[in-house]
Amino acid sequence: MQTKKQEVSKLLESLPDDCALEDIQYHLYALQKIERGLKDVDEGRVYTQEEVENMMAKWLEK
Repeated sequence: MQTKKQEVSKLLESLPDDCALEDIQYHLYALQKIERGLKDVDEGRVYTQEEVENMMAKWLEK
């Protein structure tokens, strides 16, 4: 398993040399959200397709 510093270093190496600071921030943000989502899955914090459809139906009725 890589350390966070190694993950960031790998990310920076994958980006072009002329990328903007905003590009780096976006990629770090996306990486953080992906990690949070994977943790949620591991810990069982997920919805079934049926649950999502029921929630969407309630939201769309209003």
